[in-house]
Amino acid sequence: METETNWQKRTLGRTGIETGALGFGCWAIGGEFTTPDGSPLGWGRVDDEESVAAIRRALDLGVRFFDTADAYGAGHSERVLGRALAGRRDEAVIATKWGYRYDERTRVMHEADSSPAYARRALVASLRRLGTDHIDLYQLHLSDAPLDEAAELRGVCEEFVAEGLIRAYAWSTDDPERAALFAEGEHCAAVQHACNVLEDAPEMLRTGEERRLLSIIRSPLAMGLLTGARDPGRRAAAGDIRSTPPAWLGWFEEGGVPAERWAKGVEAVRDILTADGRTLAQGALGWLWARSPLTVPIPGFRTVAQAEENAGALALGPLRPGQLEEIAHVLG
Repeated sequence: METETNWQKRTLGRTGIETGALGFGCWAIGGEFTTPDGSPLGWGRVDDEESVAAIRRALDLGVRFFDTADAYGAGHSERVLGRALAGRRDEAVIATKWGYRYDERTRVMHEADSSPAYARRALVASLRRLGTDHIDLYQLHLSDAPLDEAAELRGVCEEFVAEGLIRAYAWSTDDPERAALFAEGEHCAAVQHACNVLEDAPEMLRTGEERRLLSIIRSPLAMGLLTGARDPGRRAAAGDIRSTPPAWLGWFEEGGVPAERWAKGVEAVRDILTADGRTLAQGALGWLWARSPLTVPIPGFRTVAQAEENAGALALGPLRPGQLEEIAHVLG
């Protein structure tokens, strides 16, 4: 395993759990799953053998943090991650989420469930699929859950910590007020939120820094826009959520074609991000590390090659302050 430099080290809140500056998001490796009406929620078909190989390669390259959710692939992502980490559990920091009901057989995700009883059932099921006796970071997946319900679930998470089932917890939300509510709990260690060079999240980053929470960054590559793979004329495959984007997914138009506004943004920052020998994706990750020392971006992956490219960003480090200023100027 490669040696971390000091800038790469991260600690999960007050837990003492150490991890690195880069994590891998496991949504895509869950494969296809849908809403009850058949709309895709996954990223299309996957090769489980390649997924397992990519996770193990990431471990070899020094990546320790893996983020999944019980709903991804209706349980399949957790199963693949658990299989890949078999025999290497002590090398990894596992984060997963709960909050949605789903059918593993049909791979359909159903309604939200914010009840304490369901939180416990979901946790037990996740532990079984992951093949572990504890989860390092357990995250509420319901981004807009009411504050009173969330406060109760925060208490439930403290019970899980006391029982040794989890080591810390977080909320996956883009709302600073909700993040702050969870942060009142002793073992709240992070907040997961969206952020990337095209759509900054200054309030969420500030909340994390004020509360000493790690910012687990989802969509750090804007769901592929910042990899260079989503060119303006390329349509997404059937079964890919980008092919029929829901209302919240504004980066793409019908068919998975990048929306013109965001495609122009990528071109505006391309030369800056790819300076110093970086790929576009590596530059986008470097931007996040330069934005805050508490960020842990979790780019998705489906292949060994993607794992190697993303992990390669660690050797290149954060962008320079002047590059951040140049990007801010270009994007206005």
